[in-house]
Amino acid sequence: MPCIARTLLRGVFLAVWAATAALAIPAASAQDRISAAETLLFQTDHLKNVAPPATLFYAFRKTASAESGVDDTVKLRIRSVDGAKRVSVAFFTGERNIPFPEVTGAEGNPVLLCFLERDIHEMQRLTGGRSGYFRKAIRLALARSASVAGTRLSHAGRESAAREITITPYVDDPLKDRIGKYASKTYVFTLSAAVPGGVYSVRSFVPSANGTAEAPLLEERLTLLPR
Repeated sequence: MPCIARTLLRGVFLAVWAATAALAIPAASAQDRISAAETLLFQTDHLKNVAPPATLFYAFRKTASAESGVDDTVKLRIRSVDGAKRVSVAFFTGERNIPFPEVTGAEGNPVLLCFLERDIHEMQRLTGGRSGYFRKAIRLALARSASVAGTRLSHAGRESAAREITITPYVDDPLKDRIGKYASKTYVFTLSAAVPGGVYSVRSFVPSANGTAEAPLLEERLTLLPR
């Protein structure tokens, strides 16, 4: 298995552990420690509205001013084994494909962690920083400073209520100067129980250098496609 794949797989397991470890905390203190953003992203049964066998498709688009863009797809295959859901993720196609392990007993949508783990690898490539630093910063931002707001989305010809979670994990970090222009990177998660799989889109972007409405220096977006 290529080195990138091993790194990503290990990262997924670490992130899953971090997201689920809070379940072992007594109920009284768990309410103090688990933020609304963490609950929405990692402790919600996103797949409850998907009856297996089923397949969900996401479109991925990367645009960047300094390197080539990417258009690809992500596919989630949901099946049932002994009454439990199993989810396999085909993240990208052909030579770009990144292998992720099948998730057994799935409730949360694994596309969230897969997107983040790939994003962390990209940040490591672009800045030379350590993956653990980026992973920790994202976890802390979701726990301490995430913004959660109501919004609306249009999917498959229907408009639905949604929740939008926004974080800027590096902007106030003491080490932010080490990652330069990427310190302003922003992540936006759009979730809705009205769409299959609960996750409508995940977006990460680095605003333009002068802070204007110009196109971002880097933007990556994963969007659920109509079935």
